[in-house]
Amino acid sequence: MKKKKLAGMVLSLSLVAGALAGCNGDSKTSSSGGGSSSSGDTIKIGANLELSGGTASFGQSAADGLQLAIDEINKEGINGKKIEIKTVDNKSDAAEATNGSIKLVSQDKVVAIVGSATSTNTLAQVQVAQDNKIPLLTPTATNPDITNKAGKLNDYVFRTCFIDPFQGTVAANFATDEVKAKTAAIYVDSASDYSKGLAAAFKEAFTKNGGKIVREEAYVTKDTDFRATLTRIKSAKPEFVFLPGYYEEVGLILKQARENGMDIPFMGGDGWDSPKVVEIAGAEALKNTFITNHYSPEDEDKKIQDFVSAFKTKYKKTPDAFAALGYDTGYYLADAIKRAGDPTPENIRKALEDVKDFQLVSGTLNLDENHDPIKSATILEYVDGKQTFKTKIDP
Repeated sequence: MKKKKLAGMVLSLSLVAGALAGCNGDSKTSSSGGGSSSSGDTIKIGANLELSGGTASFGQSAADGLQLAIDEINKEGINGKKIEIKTVDNKSDAAEATNGSIKLVSQDKVVAIVGSATSTNTLAQVQVAQDNKIPLLTPTATNPDITNKAGKLNDYVFRTCFIDPFQGTVAANFATDEVKAKTAAIYVDSASDYSKGLAAAFKEAFTKNGGKIVREEAYVTKDTDFRATLTRIKSAKPEFVFLPGYYEEVGLILKQARENGMDIPFMGGDGWDSPKVVEIAGAEALKNTFITNHYSPEDEDKKIQDFVSAFKTKYKKTPDAFAALGYDTGYYLADAIKRAGDPTPENIRKALEDVKDFQLVSGTLNLDENHDPIKSATILEYVDGKQTFKTKIDP
């Protein structure tokens, strides 16, 4: 019964995507790869982000960064036109993300979509983007399958962030080289593509470095009691715990781990990057914890400090990495629109692909053959509940 229902859902989605593609063709959009929404003085782009739900902190930060970039860009415009953002809230849900991208393509006639902030919700949009030939740019989703699955390039899909294998490898090398850990445990969210991707990369790199994984445990998104699995991890006596998850569960896990007497180093990825992790865990529980991230607001680079200053002026808060990548994605897309000339989706796709040495807040942007950026990673340490810049790792 479950297989039949799943097959029916897949068929329904295919029919919807196919119908949209046909609808675009009827609107004289099939040859250009989507509806022209650059009539008059406006170029419409979509933003499909998590503005409510379990990962709203990520989506809202990305939306804030994107809006700041577009506000700056629109002061001069692009080839005499302004960019208009059409926003949908995917509610931190994959089905809503799919529906949102369908709306942006079929009703709003956008030339490109920015989103989502998380891997699962971005993966839910890929087929719609591919079927309708609309560029999809994720600011922060790091799962490799988003741009290339099983050796097949999704040629309309791009990202501004580095991917899970790089982030997981950087964390493993940090555990080996800086912490000098010879044993580690992995605690993964089994419902998260993001978490599983980082865990796999960490495990491969850590064992390649000569380390030993002494325990692997799993939880599920929305769990609140982690004491039993933490006790099993503690009994294995690891010197280091890799915890690639999102801030809501991570905050509770760290709090309960410290209550259980686990004072060993914990490390995660950019999924920790939210002020809420400090609210949930408490500053004390975050001692001796680290994350890989895309940038640090403490970095003295002038481009970074100019962005931090502008963001603080507009939003009265310090921008996290999701805000920085949302901002960078706005500039990456605007640059492609400018170089595209006639801003059709197909021309924009080609311009996105042809980017070279583009200077962004999160680093210099170049793409590999999979549309994945080749960029540096930043290591941050939590000190007194605040992220502090530790080091930057080149690819």
